[in-house]
Amino acid sequence: MPGKMQKILVVISLTLILAIALISLGIAYAGGVRGVGLVGVGFFFTFGIIVILAQLIPASILISSLIGTAFSSFRKEEMPIRAT
Repeated sequence: MPGKMQKILVVISLTLILAIALISLGIAYAGGVRGVGLVGVGFFFTFGIIVILAQLIPASILISSLIGTAFSSFRKEEMPIRAT
């Protein structure tokens, strides 16, 4: 991967993580959590969301592949092999 593209992906990834963290802190603060507990709840929400996203992306790729193979028609060239 070229260096410029890698830098762009790092910036985009950090921006996404920072946005999730700030939203998590906002939700916890609005829920009435104050002090050190706010940081703990923020970390809990942030890493929970990141773990869910990390599992959701490969799962969605697999399920779309499964659906694509289940409903696609077979090509004429793909004839089954006959036992002789």
